[in-house]
Amino acid sequence: MLDRAAYDRYLAAFNARDYDKVADFYVDPPQMEFFGIVITSRQELKDFYAWLHDNVDEHVRVLNFAAGETCTAIDAIVRITAKKDLTREALDAKGATGFFPITAGESQEIRQFIFYTTRGGLIEKVECALPPPLDASA
Repeated sequence: MLDRAAYDRYLAAFNARDYDKVADFYVDPPQMEFFGIVITSRQELKDFYAWLHDNVDEHVRVLNFAAGETCTAIDAIVRITAKKDLTREALDAKGATGFFPITAGESQEIRQFIFYTTRGGLIEKVECALPPPLDASA
């Protein structure tokens, strides 16, 4: 089980950009699929986040947390602030087809539901979903 204390250690490593420590929370090889990105090795995980965080500052804030023996679910706000322009073309070239373009200095706050399949206390698979936008006219 990836309980709240373990998840908080994982998130602290993620927010500190300690990719070796982040990768230690995963089985080897990890399975991640989100917004067009597919990660199937420890090195791909480290390379992807190094690329992403070279382009943006990213911070994850947990709103809700639930954990069982084989799944940990997070309802979070992910705040992205661009260090550099990320155009649609640049994102697509990286395979990040589900990411939103962003210009340097711009910030985006995105609510995400993140599901971690776990085995033996390690993350085996990660899946992310975005809720539908709120209807402003409602």
